Amino acid sequence: MSDNSTIDQEKPEFWDEASVHLMKRDRILKKLIPRHKSEWLAPSATPFITLARAIVGHQISVKSANAMWQRFTDASGRHPTPRAVLKLAETDAGLAGLSKRKAEYILDLATHFAEEKVKPALWESMDDEAVIADLCAIRGIGRWTAEMFLIFNLQRPDILPLDDSSLLKAISLHYFSGEPVSRFEAREVAQAWAPWRTVATWYLWRSLDPAAVQY
Repeated sequence: MSDNSTIDQEKPEFWDEASVHLMKRDRILKKLIPRHKSEWLAPSATPFITLARAIVGHQISVKSANAMWQRFTDASGRHPTPRAVLKLAETDAGLAGLSKRKAEYILDLATHFAEEKVKPALWESMDDEAVIADLCAIRGIGRWTAEMFLIFNLQRPDILPLDDSSLLKAISLHYFSGEPVSRFEAREVAQAWAPWRTVATWYLWRSLDPAAVQY
């Protein structure tokens, strides 16, 4: 980011409006957002990379996910393509040290893309639930992974990933004094964030981890 024009181009167009709205509506976000005022959701990668990275990062810390992704891209290419992953699998079934299951899921994902069993060009025009349904038809992709895709690739502004353990942890910490929270309680808190629940979620993630989440 070399100048303000570059920054403005890379920032999602809804980000500033959403941040102002959230600071007015939520006392916690009013404190959290100014701490990260020069940061925002990063520009999206290709659909395949976003999904592969979400599979790698599922249920592990940001630090562990970043390290695992680095090893994977060292082996498959900085910007891995489906065909590059299929080629890597010919000599390395574990795809550079992934768990057996995650390697299988990414290999199946690569096959879906390489054989054009999925139509990424259509997802931009589909509503959130339709995209989720389409993605969940792929082995290894559940609702959480699909919601990460909606947030990080399609940059949909109002996604609330209630299956995300880090989001629930942040809500517990900031709104319930560290007491465990249910999905129902989290949804109640998040009512004030609509229609910008993606942005609120991103800031709550940042409140927990010095490294920005990226898929």
